Amino acid sequence: MNTKAKYIIGGGVLVGVIALAVVAANRNKTKPTEVRIEGVEARDLVASVTASGQIQPRTKVDVSADVTGKIVRLVVKEGEMVTRGQLLLQIDPEQATAALQRAEASLASTRAQAAQAKANLIQAQRNYERSLSIQKQSPALVSEEQLEQLRTQAEVNKALAEAANYSVEQAQASVRDARQALSRTTITAPMSGKVTRLNVEEGETAIMGTLNKDAATLLTISDMSVLETKVKVDETDVARITVGDSALIQIDAFPDTAFVGKVVEISNSSVNKTATTAASGDQAIDYEVRVQLVNPPTETRPDFSATAKIVTAKRSKVLSIPIIALTVRENEDLPSGDSAVTVGRQPTKQVGKRDVEGVFIVGADNKVSFRPVKVGIAGERHFEVLDGLKAGEKIVAGTYQAIRELKDGALVKEAVADKKPAEKKS
Repeated sequence: MNTKAKYIIGGGVLVGVIALAVVAANRNKTKPTEVRIEGVEARDLVASVTASGQIQPRTKVDVSADVTGKIVRLVVKEGEMVTRGQLLLQIDPEQATAALQRAEASLASTRAQAAQAKANLIQAQRNYERSLSIQKQSPALVSEEQLEQLRTQAEVNKALAEAANYSVEQAQASVRDARQALSRTTITAPMSGKVTRLNVEEGETAIMGTLNKDAATLLTISDMSVLETKVKVDETDVARITVGDSALIQIDAFPDTAFVGKVVEISNSSVNKTATTAASGDQAIDYEVRVQLVNPPTETRPDFSATAKIVTAKRSKVLSIPIIALTVRENEDLPSGDSAVTVGRQPTKQVGKRDVEGVFIVGADNKVSFRPVKVGIAGERHFEVLDGLKAGEKIVAGTYQAIRELKDGALVKEAVADKKPAEKKS
């Protein structure tokens, strides 16, 4: 092989080595991570709690019978307005009427017996007084034994007269009881309102309410002038709600209209778990919150499904960041002089190292650095920034997977697909 051929082969090998080195260098070069970048800016934020429930009147009464009997007259219909004291229905009064007549006859009999006992007492007292007067004038005509017998007879008749009087009072009480039982066969409205539920028809048998409350309910009267939404709120949210908070209520029956309401009551005890929840071991605990509607439509009916958005806090023109931008990094060293960490919006003291919430700041060189941030209330899409950021700073605002995998010093670039027009402020 001549010298020229050797140079050609050597040059080819050198070019190949250089090419392989360039390819390896390109492979080892870190590619930038595509992310969504946003600026820290001021927004109006509204914190809220959303829960679902049903529309119920503030005041309603389940009307049931105090006596058992056949309904012989029904004078109201479901949806009808009634006033307090108005006749609703009549239960067969025949048995109650007969009982009252028996009680009245018994009363008349005891009164006659009392009158007879009183006459006997008067007669016995007169016999004793007459014999006593004779004995004083002529002791030989009336002995002490006869006088004692007359006195005893007078005392016995006095006791019998008292017993007869008590019998009269007992008979009077029986008459009152029978009369009241008769009055219970006539069911009148305990309050003014609308008949929102009618469970019986004329000819059916009404049973006493003490036997079975659900089966004994004849009808329901509701005051539809004051309506509420009863919603169940999770224990993690109920502490943020206070009586008087405003709310927006969406009723499924009126999908195009939002109604204003306010919180009027928060239960002190949790809602009982269902058997299914208890069996599954689910530890979720809910509390009932009552939200009163302001000027509800007249077409509203009980048990309409509704969703209440309760406003718990408002902020005006405060620095904010997208909720997705906030992340947690483990085992970050504490800044000097700082030993508080925010966990679930509650400050907790820590020692040494801890998990810390923060965001990734995008530098001028497109490299990111993690910075701890203290946040306040949460709006629909943004957190309030209390400390750690300034207006105008650029942060990584997505995607969730990208933020989760980012490290300090990572190179990023804005994803073309995520470049969108500025969102309307919360």
